[in-house]
Amino acid sequence: MGKMHFISGLPRSGSTLLAALLRQNPRFHAGMTSPVGALFTGMLNQFGAGSEFGPVLDRDMRQQLLRGLFDTYYAAQADKAVVFDTNRLWSARLPAVLDLFPQAKVIACVRNVAWVMDSLERLYRANPYEQTKLFNGDIERNTVYSRVDTLAQQNRLVGFAWSALKEAYYGAQADSLLVVEYELLAQAPERVLRLVYEFIGEPWFEHDFEHIEYDAPAFDEALGVAGLHRVRPKVAVESRRTVLPPDLFEKYAQLSFWRNGDGSAAHVIRTKTD
Repeated sequence: MGKMHFISGLPRSGSTLLAALLRQNPRFHAGMTSPVGALFTGMLNQFGAGSEFGPVLDRDMRQQLLRGLFDTYYAAQADKAVVFDTNRLWSARLPAVLDLFPQAKVIACVRNVAWVMDSLERLYRANPYEQTKLFNGDIERNTVYSRVDTLAQQNRLVGFAWSALKEAYYGAQADSLLVVEYELLAQAPERVLRLVYEFIGEPWFEHDFEHIEYDAPAFDEALGVAGLHRVRPKVAVESRRTVLPPDLFEKYAQLSFWRNGDGSAAHVIRTKTD
C-alpha cells in the first residue's frame, strides 16, 4: 500500500467534495466514509482491558493487526501512490493513527456549524416520506429544535465530529492536522487544493473543477437521507437563506473554534477574520 492519509472533520463540510477532487488524480485513491474506522474500533474493543483476548495480545501484535486492517482493506489499491481514508473518527484517534503511519496527515473539512445543521435540515425536509436513521424515534425528529439538538449531542452525527475535531485541534499531534473551511474550498478550489498538495508533500496535478463525479445513492437511501453524498458536477458557492429559526442559527454559529488559532499547532485554511 502507498502512503496513507486521512480525511475527517464535520459532516456536510466538503469531505466528499474533497475526496471526489483528489480521486481525479490517477496516483490517488479517495472516497466517502469507509468501514475501516468502525472495524478499527471493533478490534480495539477486542484488545481492551477486560476482554478475553487482551492478555495474549501485546502492543506490537495489536499494532500489526491494526496495520494489517488497512493493508487488507486497501489491497485492491496497491497501484495507488497515496490512499486517503475518510472517517470522522480519525480526529479522535490521532495518537494511534500517527503511531501506525508516522508520516500521515489528516485533512479536516469544516464549516460554520449553523450551516452544517441547515444543510442536514434541508436534506431531512427534502425527504418528507422517509424516517431517516439519523433519529431514534419521534421525540428526536418531531421539530427542527429537537432534530438539531439531537444531532448536536456528543455521541451523534454533528456533536461527535465537532468534539473529535476539537480534541485533535488542541492535541499534541495537531501539527499533522490541516483544517479546510468549506467556503474557501467552494470559492477557490484550485488555490485550496494546491495548499493540500503542499501539506501532504505531493506534486501538483491539474484537476477539472467543472466536471466532478461522485454519488452514493444506495448508501444514502439505506440511511434514509437521499443525496447525503451527492456532489454537484461543478465546484461553486451556493447562496441561500437558512431554513433554521434565527435563535437556533445564532446558537450554533458560535462554535467555530478553528477561527481562533491560539493554543493550537494545527494548520488552517480559513477566510480572513476582521
